[in-house]
Amino acid sequence: MSFVCDVTGKQPGFGNNVSHSHRRTRRRWNPNVQRRRYFLPSENRHLRLNVSTTGIKIIDRDGIEAVVARLRARGVKL
Repeated sequence: MSFVCDVTGKQPGFGNNVSHSHRRTRRRWNPNVQRRRYFLPSENRHLRLNVSTTGIKIIDRDGIEAVVARLRARGVKL
């Protein structure tokens, strides 16, 4: 599964683990991305989105119709 949010565009962050002895090894911080299914009343169909928890809150706040309109204005095919 891709760790990229469809709504916010959040992606993994990269950096180093630093041990007690100060040795550094590469690591990544994945965003909390979940696959959610939303109903789009205007088109009478369901929609699957990879959304982060922040994206879920944005959908709850603004509504799925407004978020889908923003995604389509950005050029995302749904």
